[in-house]
Amino acid sequence: MNYCSACGAPVTKKVPDGDNLPRFVCEACRAIHYHNPKIVAGCIPEWNGDILLCRRAIEPKSGLWTFPAGFMEIGESIEQAAARETFEEAQAQMERISLFAVLSLPHIGQAYLVFRGPMRSSDFGAGEESLEVQLFSLSAIPWDQIAFPVVRDVLRRYVEDVTRGEFQVHVASLPDCL
Repeated sequence: MNYCSACGAPVTKKVPDGDNLPRFVCEACRAIHYHNPKIVAGCIPEWNGDILLCRRAIEPKSGLWTFPAGFMEIGESIEQAAARETFEEAQAQMERISLFAVLSLPHIGQAYLVFRGPMRSSDFGAGEESLEVQLFSLSAIPWDQIAFPVVRDVLRRYVEDVTRGEFQVHVASLPDCL
């Protein structure tokens, strides 16, 4: 950041009074500009023991598979964001969702909040950000074609919970080496 978004004056990076981390500070208007992690809301849509995955039509990782997910928007709850992303990317509507995983990715400044739950119906289709959308049995998940390490981690936790017959909420911080 070079200029203040409030007044346009140059900013400097320093630790503001009462803080403990360096921030971009405008000496002209005294605005402090915080750069915080982004929240990614996602969902694992379920239908008769299968899960719905999307093959990405956009970069990064175009052509690879993921569950519907994207950045939360101002004015929506995390649950609304997960349901919206599911509809936008997979044209699927969720019946009800419950929190499945909270994963921190500090090395890229993201926090994933992933839900799971049944779809309202078997209707789905590719949204603008998806090349195709498909139901997969847990034994047919295309592990070698999963778009992101965090998605692979979430799906492995999901398969383990289904196998165990009991879901839990997973909370973890993922290292950058995944």
